[in-house]
Amino acid sequence: MTATTATGASRLVLRNARLPDALAGKPTSGAVPRVDITIAGGLVTAIEPSPKDGADGLNEAGAEIHDMRDGLVLPAFVDIHTHLDKGHIWPRKPNPDGTWMNALLSVAEDRERHWSASDVERRMEFSLAAAYAHGTAAIRTHLDSAPPQHGITWDVFEKVRERWADRIELQGVSLLGPDHLLDKAIVTEVARRTKAGKGVMGGAIADHPETRQAMRNVVEAAGEAGLDLDIHCDETGSPDASALYWLADAVIELGYTGRVAAGHCCALAVQDETTFNKTVERVAKAGVAVISLPMCNMYLQDRGESGGRKTPRWRGVAPLRELAEAGVPVAIASDNTRDPFYAYGDLDGIEVLREGARILHFDHPADEAWAWTQSMGAWPARFAGMATRAEVVVGAPADLVLLSARSWSEMMARPQSDRKIMRAGRIIDAKLPDYRDLDDLMGDTSWT
Repeated sequence: MTATTATGASRLVLRNARLPDALAGKPTSGAVPRVDITIAGGLVTAIEPSPKDGADGLNEAGAEIHDMRDGLVLPAFVDIHTHLDKGHIWPRKPNPDGTWMNALLSVAEDRERHWSASDVERRMEFSLAAAYAHGTAAIRTHLDSAPPQHGITWDVFEKVRERWADRIELQGVSLLGPDHLLDKAIVTEVARRTKAGKGVMGGAIADHPETRQAMRNVVEAAGEAGLDLDIHCDETGSPDASALYWLADAVIELGYTGRVAAGHCCALAVQDETTFNKTVERVAKAGVAVISLPMCNMYLQDRGESGGRKTPRWRGVAPLRELAEAGVPVAIASDNTRDPFYAYGDLDGIEVLREGARILHFDHPADEAWAWTQSMGAWPARFAGMATRAEVVVGAPADLVLLSARSWSEMMARPQSDRKIMRAGRIIDAKLPDYRDLDDLMGDTSWT
């Protein structure tokens, strides 16, 4: 497989490609047929079975031919839950014990000390450059929006979104904690700024005695402002957490008609069957989509108060398969990247799929596994109302990830560092940014 399309040909044919049916408009099929994909004018113009015995394929006269040698073709990724404003602060502000509470406190301290417009912008740019090089076409990012930070971060986000518009589709979500969600004046102020930024209304609540009122406040504000919703819910191992239930309840009771997503929802995995069924029924009725963050949730959850010396007893993730079987739209995503909430990660869709399969067990039954790759593509693109389609079908943009791996097992066994990224029908020459580019923002990193 060559790494350039600059031959002057008006059409490109990816010959002998393996294209999962589930990513090509047949979502319930587990087949991975060998096909020839024709690309012209930045679009997929034909998908035909590959000819046998090396015969010429259909309509190949004058086309540039790339022999995929049975390599997989995937649509570019949709990363529906990230935190670009927090990204890559770990060298200057690590999490001292890996717990959720110290992640929260560490980020708050770093934000107060360092989050100028310049600091946030440079770290956002770094994160987007990495995501682009890995093959991501659309990102939704949560943005810490407690005043006065909303006045800085949303201005930066709007500028960055415009700069990246022809490479990555960006959605921004305001993020407020429970105390701010209970203050209607602040919720209204942030909703106003979010609307001005063409964003999504959001917030976060893990386990709080006034969860019900907080959810009513944010749903009501979103409805009045005409905003979609995306809430961090129940990111805790407490079976008493109820933000997801009360979010769905507020959506129903207040007659809210916008799109709604809920991230994390970890507590569902430790609740009794009665509570679980009651919540899932309400969520399905309200049309709330659930986003699991397998890498971050497994990293943070069940550390307890051990100072990092406890082996976890559960994986920390939402029961995604059961939610999907109940008719709830689902997705997975990167979440945090090299910050106190998650020390690792690089906004890499292949990594998220690989770890998601291992942690969430969507690799079996095997004939259903390929359908789950839509959890980093078409599924979130649809429920988030994105322009990105994340499908390989005739008429769709040729925004593709080309792999040398030929099967599910080969794709999951290695990081696919030799992948080629195609955007609008051309192989891009995008390199991962060097961590050294951020060294001047990190201060003294001699501890590393």
